[in-house]
Amino acid sequence: MNVADAMTPRDDVVSVSLPGTRTDVLEYLQEQSFSSVPVVQHEDGTADYRGLVTRKSLIEQPDEDQLVMLMADVPTTTAETSLRDVAKVMVKEDARRIPVVDGEFEGIVTVTDVVNAIATGDEPTDAEVGAYATRNVNTTYEGVPLPVAERELNYANVPYAVVLGDDGRMSGILTEVDIIDVARIVEGEEETGNNFPDQDADYSWEGIKAVGSRALPTRDIELPVGPVSGFMTDDVVTVSATKSIEETAQLLISNDIEQIPLMTGNDLTGIVRDIDLLCALYD
Repeated sequence: MNVADAMTPRDDVVSVSLPGTRTDVLEYLQEQSFSSVPVVQHEDGTADYRGLVTRKSLIEQPDEDQLVMLMADVPTTTAETSLRDVAKVMVKEDARRIPVVDGEFEGIVTVTDVVNAIATGDEPTDAEVGAYATRNVNTTYEGVPLPVAERELNYANVPYAVVLGDDGRMSGILTEVDIIDVARIVEGEEETGNNFPDQDADYSWEGIKAVGSRALPTRDIELPVGPVSGFMTDDVVTVSATKSIEETAQLLISNDIEQIPLMTGNDLTGIVRDIDLLCALYD
């Protein structure tokens, strides 16, 4: 199976054009729950690929507005490349969406596209999911304020946290998608030399650093300060170690999720991200 058989062609891909702003991308990610948006430049009837803007870059660079400064450098592929070869690149580069480029922008192939090919049996594998689970699980507590939990995801460099309740057992899961859904951009001014957040505000985020004693314009991504329990998914789909890769892929696709906890009885023993399943295609 080749990339051409699985990818989304250019005419069906929502992209942003240069010049553009972060607001356009944020609104798209909030509506579609995708991990990134391709950036193209239209010139002389062509659509030249320029880069990707990811949801992670939007969160990490709240004061940057220009798309050209937010674009990530990711690998590209061609329509004739085998899906298994692309899967290997996705795992190696931890790239969820790979642009298909042949002279100009042709479309996008995603981790979800590959997982869907596994789920339908178009890319068969007999492996069990337990062999591909990650045993190091990122967690947070259900009472943690959402901005703190977002920092925990950022420092752990993963797009999720398994949420634990008072008894130490899993009570839900929080993802980057949940965070992006409630993020908002607020513009204003801030007096330098006095950068202390209002503890009673409904929203808070790290503002611009103070320099001198003049007012500087600010652009912040702000998140509600409510507890994680108010934003997490509490109806969590799980798998056991003996579940097949194909069945696990089917669960990911049917529930529109990117990771699934691995359980042994009532105990959390690992996490399986959708990109982990791709390893089964070339091991």
